[in-house]
Amino acid sequence: MSNKRGNGSGLNATERRAAYSLSGLFSLRMLGLFLILPVFALYAEGLPDVTPLLVGIAIGIYGLTQALLQIPFGMLSDRIGRKPVLIGGLLVFALGSVVAATSETIYGIIIGRALQGSGAIAAVIMALAADLS
Repeated sequence: MSNKRGNGSGLNATERRAAYSLSGLFSLRMLGLFLILPVFALYAEGLPDVTPLLVGIAIGIYGLTQALLQIPFGMLSDRIGRKPVLIGGLLVFALGSVVAATSETIYGIIIGRALQGSGAIAAVIMALAADLS
């Protein structure tokens, strides 16, 4: 079987750039979800008014808001386009990261993690990848 494009990868330059960009975006999403898990419980012990329930909420709220908003964001991206939803999601994710990182209470971290989950745009990334393939 021969490769018609002659570059050995089966993708042209635009497709490769899109694949790398989408992979990077998806990696950021996964880091946002899993990077804090090993150390968050230890970090949270030093915060005021922390309970195990609040630590669990702070960890789980990311996945909950992400799961609740995937279909609406997918529908929105069908309506207005993938790029505006991707950019908006990344901005919300970044805002949530700043809120969580600068918070001095568990409640601020919960709000930040909820914003991060709201900005996680996995469904839009997958739809864009499907559009480009």
